[in-house]
Amino acid sequence: MEVSRGVIRTFTFVAGPLVLVSYVLAISKMDDATELWGGIPSSWTTYIVPFMFLAAIGFLMYWWVALFKIDISTLESLRWPWGESDGNGTKRLLLAYALFLISSMLWIDSTRLHINNGYSWTPFLVIGILAIASIGNILFGLLAYAAKQDGVEGAGIMLLGSIFLGIQVIVNDLIIWSAKFPW
Repeated sequence: MEVSRGVIRTFTFVAGPLVLVSYVLAISKMDDATELWGGIPSSWTTYIVPFMFLAAIGFLMYWWVALFKIDISTLESLRWPWGESDGNGTKRLLLAYALFLISSMLWIDSTRLHINNGYSWTPFLVIGILAIASIGNILFGLLAYAAKQDGVEGAGIMLLGSIFLGIQVIVNDLIIWSAKFPW
């Protein structure tokens, strides 16, 4: 299957806003949207909310460099740090975006499902979805790290963007939020 830069751009142009739409729709269906914070103390929101914005900035930094700044041959040569370039960089990048964006669309509704029903299996669903988003974020970082090793211009911005995103997705959501949520 041929994956072009245009395919990835189209996917992110559609899936990115759908993440935001999923949040708006889910919150609009909640009686008390603060339940989504789970066991996070309200005093922590002053710490967490700025990292949400930093994550969005990090996502846009990565997205801009990967899909608009680097040339197509460099994009196609993206590799994992432990492997050689084989021309499948666009497939790797699409995989990272798909894991991250699709799971991000599903997280809030899975959390709402748990809050409304409290089934014994819903915590596994919610945490699993957050883990998949985190894996997508880690893949972003690995691709950026390998690009930095290869001397790709803008790779440092991509790596920094994936770190900004990871603080929220991996640390605040997967680890802290999951640990504090009243399952």
